[in-house]
Amino acid sequence: MSASTQAAPTPAAPRAEEKTSWIDTVVRAREVSLIGVLAILVIAVSLAEPRFLNAQNLRDILLNVTIVALLAVGQTIVVVTRNIDLSVGSILGITAFATGVMFADHNVPIPLVFIGGILFGACFGVVNGVMVAYARVPSLVITLGTLYVIRGIDYWWASGRQINAADMPDGFLSLATQNILGFPVLPLFTIVAMVIVGVVLGRSRTGRELYAIGSNPDAAVLAGIRVTRRVLGAFVASGAIAGLAGVLYASRYGTLDAVAGNGIELFAVSAVVVGGVAIFGGSGTVWGAALGALLLATIRSALVILQVNPFWEQAINGALLLLAIGLDAYLAMRLARELRKRSSHRV
Repeated sequence: MSASTQAAPTPAAPRAEEKTSWIDTVVRAREVSLIGVLAILVIAVSLAEPRFLNAQNLRDILLNVTIVALLAVGQTIVVVTRNIDLSVGSILGITAFATGVMFADHNVPIPLVFIGGILFGACFGVVNGVMVAYARVPSLVITLGTLYVIRGIDYWWASGRQINAADMPDGFLSLATQNILGFPVLPLFTIVAMVIVGVVLGRSRTGRELYAIGSNPDAAVLAGIRVTRRVLGAFVASGAIAGLAGVLYASRYGTLDAVAGNGIELFAVSAVVVGGVAIFGGSGTVWGAALGALLLATIRSALVILQVNPFWEQAINGALLLLAIGLDAYLAMRLARELRKRSSHRV
């Protein structure tokens, strides 16, 4: 038999392609486990207190989770790049007050208020992004500083003034009370934002580059990714979403002053981490972050309806946060060990 007729040997598949990434499997399992924990929680509380599953309580949970889940969506974009944005609560607060001012003092149309709120929040995102991406200052330091600076500007601007529901149009306030086919309108904003961001992160080149930056910033630079531009864009997106959350906050609560949204950034960060977005960057989804926000909101509602001391809400949230961070650290060590093992096999 001639050499030309001999069958060529089948090349062995590369080791990395023999199976899907176990990290991706763990992330998906984390989201499924959140759904399971949520289901167990709902069933257990419903057995103890049947009122928990009434229509009004479920509606309240949806409305309460709307703002935090929206902030968690924006926070996810930043966290996957191995950064964090602690200023989102202050951005929400000052945008909510600006929303009230636009209605009370200038009678701005509702669509323009939404656009103005998003752009207002994006401006603060630009400030954060420039200092983190270009000045190379750690995001924890920068956003902790802007958290206080923006809140201080809010106090100076408000000067003790309070804007009430009577100062805002009924059509705007009704967003928090209207339904579409029995579903509240306000959470639809969060769902739309979640779908858009989820598709961008999961299916676009931009999303893949954001994950690559979070996985290994130095390797991302060597791969030709414009890290500075992407990180800046992540903070701008987070600020814009926080601005939208501020407008929705004004519609939801109606009473606005300088303390609006104070401390809400901690709930958003908790939701992101509990939802499986690695605090070390490089993995996680907005779907998981939203599930984390829903779990925390359900726990809060359960404690209220069971008349449990509010202290336990903070204790439970803290315990979940520590558990999630510990799991992320364990997965990071496992990944590093796996990569070292593969490198040694190749050698």
